[in-house]
Amino acid sequence: MKLFDTHTHLQDPRLASSLDAVMARARAAGVDRILTCGTCEADWAPLQALVQRYPQILPAYGVHPWFVDTLSPQWLTHLGEYLSKGSSAVGEIGLDFMVAGLCRERQEAVFLAQLRLARDLKRPVSIHCRKAWGRMVELLKGEGGLPQGGAIHSFSGSVEMAMVCQNLGASIAFSGSLTRTHNIKVRKAAASVAPHRLLIETDSPDLLPQNLPGPFNEPAHVIHVVRALADIRHIPVEIMAETTWANAQALFG
Repeated sequence: MKLFDTHTHLQDPRLASSLDAVMARARAAGVDRILTCGTCEADWAPLQALVQRYPQILPAYGVHPWFVDTLSPQWLTHLGEYLSKGSSAVGEIGLDFMVAGLCRERQEAVFLAQLRLARDLKRPVSIHCRKAWGRMVELLKGEGGLPQGGAIHSFSGSVEMAMVCQNLGASIAFSGSLTRTHNIKVRKAAASVAPHRLLIETDSPDLLPQNLPGPFNEPAHVIHVVRALADIRHIPVEIMAETTWANAQALFG
């Protein structure tokens, strides 16, 4: 099986000392492509260095909503420069209304600026959303959806929200949270998504699948996500791997 982990943060300092081993284990597990997402201006250069070091890594450059208050006045120009250097997605972008103290208006402004840059450059996006589903949908509708496609990463919404997101042009990415049998809402959503919209991810080094020792998640563990997804949808894991590989290649490859 060939696997495509569609959301990681391999530039995270927690993985720095073990990254060669992490990448070796990914190759051994059949993980041939790994999308690694930026979160702020400060980690775009380290991410670019990883892309040059490991051919399996595909980059996404963007500003995560947790870091909207760290930006320089020239951040959007800098982002455009990174995106212009090669084939890359825009991410991790989005909205997070769960974290106290984050200005919603600032989050929305940064999110919209990145959506418009992605549209202008014809790039897909990787979107983070927590406790902001209604507002995210309003903003996406106002921007005409996702003409170049994108992923709602580590989806945590309902069956109904998965349908709304698909209608706006988004694919739905499931993470290690899918392996938690008590996560009924997400498992129902995973059963409902159109086959051509399904993606798998790890969100490494976070969101370790259930019953794995850790301490950190890594791309090799995406096999546990594809197995859970195959089980939920009652199809062979090999078919699920082929489906998610083809979907990810079409979107990010």
